[in-house]
Amino acid sequence: MLIAYIRVDDSEPLEKAIKRFKRMVEKEGIIREWKKREYFEKPSTIKNRKRKSMERKLLKKQRKLQAMKNY
Repeated sequence: MLIAYIRVDDSEPLEKAIKRFKRMVEKEGIIREWKKREYFEKPSTIKNRKRKSMERKLLKKQRKLQAMKNY
């Protein structure tokens, strides 16, 4: 379990501290990880999602190479 915390100085405005906290949470990927684990996903669903993602990536790469050949 990840715990995110920041130290806030007495002279630091609260808005600035909140922005710093949000930036740190985004950088750590805590929200993304939480959303990913929010609901159970069957292993077959995970496998299909990854396969489709790879297919899209390969098609994009092929289109890019095709565009380079046309020049």
